[in-house]
Amino acid sequence: MVLLRRMIGEALRRRRQDQHRTLREVSSAARVSLGYLSEVERGQKEASSELLASICDALGVRLADLLREVSDDVELAEFATGPPRVGAPMVVSARPPAPMVDRAA
Repeated sequence: MVLLRRMIGEALRRRRQDQHRTLREVSSAARVSLGYLSEVERGQKEASSELLASICDALGVRLADLLREVSDDVELAEFATGPPRVGAPMVVSARPPAPMVDRAA
């Protein structure tokens, strides 16, 4: 099962590490405790929308961009686990699927 809080945490950690910043630097800029930010990055705590926005601001990342990245990661993780189980609710979106982006480039 894909946990959204874990995927968000992984995306935040990637962004922070790509910037060569420490937890201390980002937690100070986001005005959140270092321990709590660490728990968010490890997927142990689910950040509120306000806290998530503050962390994104501290990283200089648009919240929409982070959420789009997480959405793509969730889609890939779900695809890797196979089709939905029989009897599982199917979610249908009126929105067309986002184009695949090669993040390695």
